[in-house]
Amino acid sequence: MAGDSKRTLIPGAGPLARVPAPAVFLLVLALFALGVWLRGPVGAVLLGVLALGVAALLATTWRLLAPSARVLRLLVLAVLVLITVSVV
Repeated sequence: MAGDSKRTLIPGAGPLARVPAPAVFLLVLALFALGVWLRGPVGAVLLGVLALGVAALLATTWRLLAPSARVLRLLVLAVLVLITVSVV
């Protein structure tokens, strides 16, 4: 199973395993809400940081994702980039 690139992720096996999920959710929610609320260059930077994080996670997990999951995550990233561009 070590060579299987489509294996499921094992909980607790990754570098972010020690980060509590509620803390990550609140951080993402705060970045998004502040970015949309503040608008302008500051809001665009906050949303850009969020988009870069999403892109990094997508790039890291790309091999392990099913094609349908890839499409959905790319769609989320595209919507986030569009929102980022619209707040400037």
